Amino acid sequence: MEILFIFLGIIIFFVIALFVWNSYQRKQGNTERAEIVNSDPTDGTCCGQHATCEQDSLLNCFVEESDYFDDEELDKYKEYSEEDYTPQEVDEFREVFYTLLDEDKPRWVRSLQQREIPIPNELKDEILLIINDLRSTQPTNA
Repeated sequence: MEILFIFLGIIIFFVIALFVWNSYQRKQGNTERAEIVNSDPTDGTCCGQHATCEQDSLLNCFVEESDYFDDEELDKYKEYSEEDYTPQEVDEFREVFYTLLDEDKPRWVRSLQQREIPIPNELKDEILLIINDLRSTQPTNA
């Protein structure tokens, strides 16, 4: 029973300390609140307000003009189905993907989506795994 009173006392102490600290800050004139950062995702900066940065989201295809990454030869696959690729054709996609800089890989996938070029099924999991790994190792904007 004593432990319960000690625990409640600690909680009450911190609540009172928080109240006193807030009152002191208001008296000092420190009433600033955290500013909401308004960032345009098309300007190349991440606002940090989303779990996934909209700047490099694979599903965010609002840009009208597609980027090309020295991969114009892939345009011939526009009418293909995801299942119809031969192993040599899959290797063409793989070669382009692995020659890109890490920061360009998400934009390349988005570019394929904008150009309506389906990614071969054999390569989808590999690409998503690598891009997710790249995103998890990127430093976050503070």
